Amino acid sequence: MTSEDTQRLDKWLWAARFFKTRGLAAEAVSGGKVHVDGQRVKPARAVRPGHTVRVRKGEWEMTVVVRGLAAARRPAAEAEGLYEETAESLDRRQQAAAARRATAGHPGQGTGRPTKRDRRQLARLGRNDGTEG
Repeated sequence: MTSEDTQRLDKWLWAARFFKTRGLAAEAVSGGKVHVDGQRVKPARAVRPGHTVRVRKGEWEMTVVVRGLAAARRPAAEAEGLYEETAESLDRRQQAAAARRATAGHPGQGTGRPTKRDRRQLARLGRNDGTEG
């Protein structure tokens, strides 16, 4: 196997646009946020097409299969060709997105800036002289 058949994991994550910098990619790998074929690895781990990579960033998690390598960071459209997301991962992400949308909703009454009526009521409550108006 030649060096052209493999690439450092941190460099691949950066080229595939999972992380904005190679340093952030290396930090995530060292922190246990990235696994290759189910194992925790180091940033210098060599990956090649066919390896399964799981990347976790906060609540977001994605499992992909490496399809290609890149010597340099390319546009996002080209970077998507370096990997293929698994069906299970895609389903999980879609379910998580639906759950977030369902719980997010829109703010109800009583949130945000008080109305003129609310300010008057607060002013009345603030008075301790016993008068109402």
